[in-house]
Amino acid sequence: VGTMIRPALTVALLAAIESLLSATVADGMIGDRHRPNAELIAQGAANLCSAIFGGLPATGAIARTATNVKSGGRTPVAGIIHALTLAAIMFFCAPLARMVPLASLAGILVVVSWNMSEIHHFAAILRGPRSDALVLLLTFVLTVLVDLTVAVQVGVVLASLLFIRRMSEIANVGMITRELQGDWDPREDPNAVALRDVPDGVEVFEVNGPFFFGMIDRFKTAMRMIEKPPLVLIVRIRNVPAVDATGIHVLQELYAQCRRDGTLLVFSGVHSQPLIAFDRSGFLEAAGRDNFLGNIDDALNRARSWLGLP
Repeated sequence: VGTMIRPALTVALLAAIESLLSATVADGMIGDRHRPNAELIAQGAANLCSAIFGGLPATGAIARTATNVKSGGRTPVAGIIHALTLAAIMFFCAPLARMVPLASLAGILVVVSWNMSEIHHFAAILRGPRSDALVLLLTFVLTVLVDLTVAVQVGVVLASLLFIRRMSEIANVGMITRELQGDWDPREDPNAVALRDVPDGVEVFEVNGPFFFGMIDRFKTAMRMIEKPPLVLIVRIRNVPAVDATGIHVLQELYAQCRRDGTLLVFSGVHSQPLIAFDRSGFLEAAGRDNFLGNIDDALNRARSWLGLP
């Protein structure tokens, strides 16, 4: 099991990606929409049964799918007929198939490989961002020189790291939001802080993007902008669709610091996923449910109530 688990996971990942990619290509050719969950469940069940009888794992392929569609196939019946035809050839024509010269099969494989390589997409990626081109080239070289499973694993890890980096770049947090920086039209956002009366002693920070471990350093840097502890700190997270365990831990540290400084910590514009995550972690109860509000007006009213203002 220890020896086989790594290539097994790699093959499963390859099969899933290839099948979904083939289905997406077919959707574009016939103007339909496939069911990805049904595709993967059916493929997994088929591959489990295939392994029980000593068969190889199978997956949808772009070359066969495109050929099928160009021949008029539009429904799963086309795939069933394809399988039955191959089974009939294997059972009844196997002696004849043995007589096919390997050289002719090699020529067919070269043509199929060229058609599946989609060289125009290869060139387009190379002209794109350098990071994507680097992942493509490294995966390609590892596939040719080392092993497909190693290439896929390295490619997936690099792509994941690049995704994390890009998400951390688009996420930001600041005490002064863009409407206070001169490039904002009040008609763009009626819920902007600039249109509200923020009482003295209240600081409003706004976080944009997923609140995960990749942007924690930016959040901590922004918090250091506060020269002296405010009476009320409002953290506006209306543009935060998701939060992870690291983000919750940092907010718990912020709450502990606010308690030491005598600062009321209020959250504004909390979405469903962060709210559920806060509840499950116990942070919702610890920080007080009354301090998690749906919009900036309620958050400012909470601050006024805390400060004894009308």
